Amino acid sequence: MNILSIQSEVVYGHVGQGAARPALQYLGHEVWAIPSVILSGHAGRATVTGEPVSADLMARLLDGLTRSGWLAHCDAVLSGYLGSAEQAGVVATAVRAVRKANPHALFCFDPVFGDNGRAYAKRGVAEAMASQLLPLADIITPNAFELASLASVPVRNPEEAHAAARRLARPLVLATSVPDGARIGTLAVTPNEAVCVTTPFLEGVPHGSGDLLAALFLAQRLEGAELAAALIGSVGPVYALLCQSLRDRTDEMPLITARSLLKGLVPADLEVRAL
Repeated sequence: MNILSIQSEVVYGHVGQGAARPALQYLGHEVWAIPSVILSGHAGRATVTGEPVSADLMARLLDGLTRSGWLAHCDAVLSGYLGSAEQAGVVATAVRAVRKANPHALFCFDPVFGDNGRAYAKRGVAEAMASQLLPLADIITPNAFELASLASVPVRNPEEAHAAARRLARPLVLATSVPDGARIGTLAVTPNEAVCVTTPFLEGVPHGSGDLLAALFLAQRLEGAELAAALIGSVGPVYALLCQSLRDRTDEMPLITARSLLKGLVPADLEVRAL
């Protein structure tokens, strides 16, 4: 499959494109990457240099793909962190252009604008995402904070996440980082079905797990996996990689050295239930 990925690019580490691209490529997918920002490392590090990519340059890169006729071969658009509100318009244009060239293409929208009770995206980004990208999404992958913000309701447990996901009225919502007692939940919700997978809560894990999960879930759906199988097939590898990073005492996910964990792993402490 060919996936147009529009999100952050870092020189060091595995967040944004650095999480999605190697995982998708290892699984056999082509990734066409348009960067929204170019940074030395993820924004949570003590020292970070770099800057957003201009919306104009992003639009010109997209135009090059369009003029070359490649969009007809694009199976999905994946969007993540944006460096400015103006970039949301470029993503929307990309989605429409891909759908015009290939009506069967999917749009997976990861609304990366906040976590842990606070927004960290630049001013206007969350609002631009909600108004321009949410209505286009086939799949949306918010964490609990982003889901609560977009749905304007609390998300404190899987039941509230289920209700909030329904309020978004999208074909498929993948809600991540949902509290569930001593565990953490990920829900996949469609108009007719809802499944929750939980794992033990892990302290001090590396950044980028949400970016990786969105990419893996999209890949599962592109490959035809049913809802529960897609959920298990994406949450399992992410959890396994996070556990490996804690054993290795590394601050980055071991996406290269432990890449075999991306294929078909179902950890024993993963629990599944219907909602």
